[in-house]
Amino acid sequence: MSNDTQTQAVRESVAGDRETVFRELSELVSFNSVHGDPELTDQTAAAADWVAKAFTAAGLDVDKLETTDGSLAVVGRRAANGGAPTVLLYCHYDVVAAGAREAWETDPFTLTERDGRWYGRGSADCKGNVAMHLAALRAVEAAGGTDLGLILVAEGSEEQGGAGLDDLVAERPELTDADAILIADTGNAAVGTPTLTTSLRGGAQVTVTVRTLEAAMHSGMFGGAAPDAAFALVRMLDSLRDVSGRTVIEGVDTSATWPGEPYTEEAFRADAGVLDGVSIMGTGGDQPSDLVWARPAVTLTGWTSTPVDEAVNAVPATASARLNLRVAASDDPAEVAEKLAEHLRNHAPWGAQVEVSIDDVNEGFDCDTSRPAVHLLGDCLAEAYGAAECSAIGSGGSIPLTKVLQDAHPDAEIALFGVEEPRTGIHAPNESVDPTEIENLAVAEALFLLRYGK
Repeated sequence: MSNDTQTQAVRESVAGDRETVFRELSELVSFNSVHGDPELTDQTAAAADWVAKAFTAAGLDVDKLETTDGSLAVVGRRAANGGAPTVLLYCHYDVVAAGAREAWETDPFTLTERDGRWYGRGSADCKGNVAMHLAALRAVEAAGGTDLGLILVAEGSEEQGGAGLDDLVAERPELTDADAILIADTGNAAVGTPTLTTSLRGGAQVTVTVRTLEAAMHSGMFGGAAPDAAFALVRMLDSLRDVSGRTVIEGVDTSATWPGEPYTEEAFRADAGVLDGVSIMGTGGDQPSDLVWARPAVTLTGWTSTPVDEAVNAVPATASARLNLRVAASDDPAEVAEKLAEHLRNHAPWGAQVEVSIDDVNEGFDCDTSRPAVHLLGDCLAEAYGAAECSAIGSGGSIPLTKVLQDAHPDAEIALFGVEEPRTGIHAPNESVDPTEIENLAVAEALFLLRYGK
């Protein structure tokens, strides 16, 4: 069968599968599968059961493995024939919390079609990729099957750091031993633009707590002279940005530039929803791709002092902030996190007492695009989308498992792609997926599985 004939057959198979894809994704989205919430244990267990049944229906031998963080990793396997290589396909079925329901236009756990997109929590991140893998496997079988060994892994705690699967890979590397590993948890640069993600940032969570008084004191009697812990913390945090908003960490190079395709200001403004009249961080010489893919970034993700609705006329005695640190793939996240902690301590005003803790340190990842499996996937993506070539971009996000898998299987080729293009709004209200992305990516993955190793 020629490549053109094969591609057409796969495309027709996937196109005829849309109702099944919508049904499967609807069923999976219906589970509020937030790992670690005791009130949702039944939901996460039900989601794991659904995934296990779907993997079994795809012709795989399936195990549900409890991990050290209490999650369930669903692993489906099929042995290779005739010495063919083995491919691992990754996804995760857990989600972040939906948040306030009034912020959603429709129920977050009812997959809803609107203006050509499918809305629901996890529709893109990452249940849409689960559905994509299943569609790809059906297309492969419809095209005559493959001799490849297959391992399909669905993680149950990725949104909470994925420590459980990391430990499982380290303890039982044979479970994930593959020649090529396709991680479907990133996305295209835009709808309709086939894209490989070639770089992931590393990072850490940093919590800083400031104390200035034994207890909060009356602002009328003591305000003006008493050291305000909240204001002290504000000054410390402000030192992490220069006048243009660029991240500053003393002792850390924050001037690197992204060497690949740029993320333009126009595209970034649209993707990030930057309000009219509000500036993007950086100067005219900085591209967003420099700031989000090549340089460290510090984001204030949590703040604790006195809530506004509990405000009293008192000088705060303590204040805390949670900072999310991201670093370029080539940077050592532990070293940068320590520099960040040192920077904060050095910028504490008025002799304020400072405590800094560092958690969840994870390394970044650089993809070697010259290797055969990665190159083949890029070709299959371009072919599926009818494009001349596949784009390559970085990601500001982190997938710690990628480095764990690379350490466990140094010779394996790892590639990253997925349905989560910028319009999906992952982790936000009204998360959505474009069904054509699921279809085109399923075509690309099916073509890869039909051609790899031949």
